Amino acid sequence: MSRALHTTLSTALSLAMLAGSGAAFAQDAVDDDGLSAGGKLLLTGGVTQVEGSAGGGLTPWAVIGGYGTRDEIGANAFYTQVNLDDYQLQSYGALVGFYDRVELSFSRQQFDTERVGGALGLGNGFTFTQDTIGVKVKVAGEAVLEQDSWLPQIAVGAQYKRNDQAAVLAFVGAQDDSGVDYYVSATKLYLSQSLLLNGTVRFTRANQFGILGFGGDRNDSYRAQFEGSAAYLLTRNLAVGAEYRTKPDNLGIAGEDDAYDVFVAWAPYKNVSLTVAYVDLGNIVIRDDQRGVYASLQVGF
Repeated sequence: MSRALHTTLSTALSLAMLAGSGAAFAQDAVDDDGLSAGGKLLLTGGVTQVEGSAGGGLTPWAVIGGYGTRDEIGANAFYTQVNLDDYQLQSYGALVGFYDRVELSFSRQQFDTERVGGALGLGNGFTFTQDTIGVKVKVAGEAVLEQDSWLPQIAVGAQYKRNDQAAVLAFVGAQDDSGVDYYVSATKLYLSQSLLLNGTVRFTRANQFGILGFGGDRNDSYRAQFEGSAAYLLTRNLAVGAEYRTKPDNLGIAGEDDAYDVFVAWAPYKNVSLTVAYVDLGNIVIRDDQRGVYASLQVGF
């Protein structure tokens, strides 16, 4: 294990324990069935995905972030670090869920090219920074409460992304330094099987989540991409699962592969969750097989 990876995991675990000790009173708000005082099951509101929306690590779900019900406002803040073989990604931000109906989010992604930046003539540690503003609206169904219905919870959303390296993006062939992703998500929790399933269709022009801009010499139009998640609740506060996310291949200079992860999510208290995952992002520019560890800390109410 690299020193940077060891530091990332140690810091995340330490922060989780510190935050948990300050929120110990939240345990009293959870009954024997795992229901919080706000009426939501632990972990069924998801964690925060890398672009800031409630969901898994890679893909948004139809759930609204935070533990607020239809009469309440909830919120989450998060910090995520992904250490790959040749790159590092940090993402942090916050979201607010209004009355279990509307979610607004803001996040910032910082992509460190490390030594690859030097090999490309950009300088070691050259960093792309992207800001993402998200909105999600629940339009039908209830993922948890309507167990006698086949209808999943359905939400529509959009993520506006803006990158700070327009000149570099133009050089590699990207057509724009900003763009909007649109998506539809469907999420269903099967309580008797302790199983949560999610499917998302995203319409996007983004290259590497937007880190390498939008559109390219191969393609500059929106394409539908599929994202899927499955999570199994081992206990009321511990879940394991996997995700898969397809991505467009717009740039001739930098072929792009699909992404997937295998994760463990733990909520020691209602207000705190820690997610650790093995993630594979495939080829990124001149480096193939970019794999590593994803660690994310979320706090909220």
